[in-house]
Amino acid sequence: LPHLMCKTKFYNFWESTNNNGVGKIMTNFFKRAFNDMKESAKAQHEVDKANFEAAKAEAKANFEENRGTNTFRKAKADSKKVWDDAHMSPSERSVKVREEQQKQIAAAKERTAKANERYENAKINKQ
Repeated sequence: LPHLMCKTKFYNFWESTNNNGVGKIMTNFFKRAFNDMKESAKAQHEVDKANFEAAKAEAKANFEENRGTNTFRKAKADSKKVWDDAHMSPSERSVKVREEQQKQIAAAKERTAKANERYENAKINKQ
């Protein structure tokens, strides 16, 4: 059958397009597309490497800054706090959450008051 396929219209069309350069155009298109993808992947790899190095350096700096501050007593107290938080009853947890929310609201009101005072001072100074 391969000798019969040579005489089909499709085969003749393909041969004529390859001779006229359409096949070369498609080949060049794919070459350019894959080269672009390869360059993009290399660039992304460089970005990822740089981000990884930055994260590693930050972690190293954080460790050095906190060296000696994380004592056994502090770690034990933190773990006890986490343990106690995990074993609270729902009513105890809701009370604790409400207290934390009240603290946050008070801090936000204080910030708002300071910002309003700064605004008023700036407004008076402009006049």
